[in-house]
Amino acid sequence: MADSLHSVHGKLLEAVSFAARAHRHQLRKDGQTPYVAHVFRVCLIVRHAFGIDDPRALAAAALHDTVEDTTTDFDDLEEAFGREVAEWATLLCKDKRRPDDEREEEYVARLAGAPWQVKVCKLADVFDNLIDSKHLKPEQRERTRHRARRYLDALGAALPSEARPAYEIVERLFAELYPARS
Repeated sequence: MADSLHSVHGKLLEAVSFAARAHRHQLRKDGQTPYVAHVFRVCLIVRHAFGIDDPRALAAAALHDTVEDTTTDFDDLEEAFGREVAEWATLLCKDKRRPDDEREEEYVARLAGAPWQVKVCKLADVFDNLIDSKHLKPEQRERTRHRARRYLDALGAALPSEARPAYEIVERLFAELYPARS
């Protein structure tokens, strides 16, 4: 017998609601957009721009900033969504207790060795941040460009075939936004 619709899609919908509650008082850097729009867009990018329909990957995309930016911890995610989704979502979070340079080094190393589903979620995060950077001041846009390039370089090394199309889409967006200077 096939899985029920609830068993296939229920956890993803719960993850979207969980993320909405967790980020409910946060705004994007433009000071107007509810932060949760970002996690929803990342989930939509994974599904519609990259064509990934794995509900676990989509749940991780929806939850990708909860541990980093809210009071949510790994145990909360594991209890609600299972170990795999909790691990994937946590791999997408930076440890803000560490100095910025150390945090970025550790984060890039974790991304490079992450499962393909995590890499696809990060690629969607980079895609959305690049698109959204038009709202930023020039120095913030430059930081976004620099970090995006760093993440793309880390993710591009030994990229599994499942994530290659997503990577190529984000590289194309990067090239459109930041054409090579002659």
